Amino acid sequence: MPFDRRVDFFIPGVSVVGGFSICSSPGLLEQERVIELAVKYTNHPPALWIHNQCALDSEVAVRVGGEFFFDPQPAAAAGNLVLIAGGVGINPLLSILRHSADLLRERADTGRGWETGTITLLYSAKNTSELLFKKNILDLVNEFPKKIACSFHVTKQTTQISAELKPYITGRITEKEIRDHISRETLFYICGPPPMTDFFSKLLENSHVPREHICFEKWW
Repeated sequence: MPFDRRVDFFIPGVSVVGGFSICSSPGLLEQERVIELAVKYTNHPPALWIHNQCALDSEVAVRVGGEFFFDPQPAAAAGNLVLIAGGVGINPLLSILRHSADLLRERADTGRGWETGTITLLYSAKNTSELLFKKNILDLVNEFPKKIACSFHVTKQTTQISAELKPYITGRITEKEIRDHISRETLFYICGPPPMTDFFSKLLENSHVPREHICFEKWW
């Protein structure tokens, strides 16, 4: 089933509506009234306005929506999460990862709230320079080493990989790697180019993962 972690972005004087991914956690909005959006530099009018004209105190309108999202309730059974990202598809999955980390902190501080299982991020990009938010991701892995794990999958690396990243780097995401994470209590969230999303969602369906445990967002 699809999931939505995007906002429609309405800019005065710009007729085209922007659609941008939320990459911050819901906790940031609750505590500081802030949301962070990932906006790639392109010639698309809303993105161009944000990079070239947007300034502090600029006023815009945003609209959020979507039927499917990650919002575990405190009484929900503990379950595992597998997040599969391709390229800029990391953006909504980073929001889920950050939300999971907030829930882990709440559980550690209060003993209440959702009891998470393991959270695994499989993130693919052409090379390490295109791995967005890698420092933020590794900070969470280091903060919760028994709960959060990640692997970075680079497919066209031509330069030397830094010592910091090397332990987390491997080649393409394999079918075996996906199947190794399948269990009755695991939820899969996928975001990336449509061919990648189609391939992995079909792989999971063919491996008898219930459709309600497969959530995806496609971008074009």
